[in-house]
Amino acid sequence: MRIIAGAWKGRRLQAPEGLGTRPTSIRARQALFDMLWHAPWAGRELVEGAVVLDAFAGTGAYGLEALSRGAAEATFLEKDRAALSALRANIAACAGATARVLAADATRPPRAVTPCTLAFLDPPYGAGLLKPALDALDAAGWFAPGAIICTELGPKDDAPETRFPVLTERAHGKARLLVLGG
Repeated sequence: MRIIAGAWKGRRLQAPEGLGTRPTSIRARQALFDMLWHAPWAGRELVEGAVVLDAFAGTGAYGLEALSRGAAEATFLEKDRAALSALRANIAACAGATARVLAADATRPPRAVTPCTLAFLDPPYGAGLLKPALDALDAAGWFAPGAIICTELGPKDDAPETRFPVLTERAHGKARLLVLGG
């Protein structure tokens, strides 16, 4: 696993051993950033200068990819101890990253300090956590008006009913990428 583009292009990322974390494939991550870069409702300026939230962060690949491509800052929410260790090592390897790590559950997050303009939510497949996390993060003030929320679902996961309109949806292998507007 590595960062695909930007300042840290090619930087390898650590992942914890075991099945507790399911890192997103490079192809799915590249597809998502291509959508963000080229969609009529997005564009390069969506990522550059963004305030990013990476919930269910795992290795931090989504948030670090955004920082590598010019995002201003990122907050990572992760509760698994092994994933937190890998996440902190990955951030340290990206010298100069403006990043904050919160050992927190995305379905019961702390109040946001700075609302994000770009969010990534990659909950475990089949756990039904996307809707509770969206609702909890929204209630805690994590989404700025007009935020773009990128989610990854498993092949059998249903897209949740939320107040956020679906902007696009794509399938990449086992991953379903769903982009919502705030």
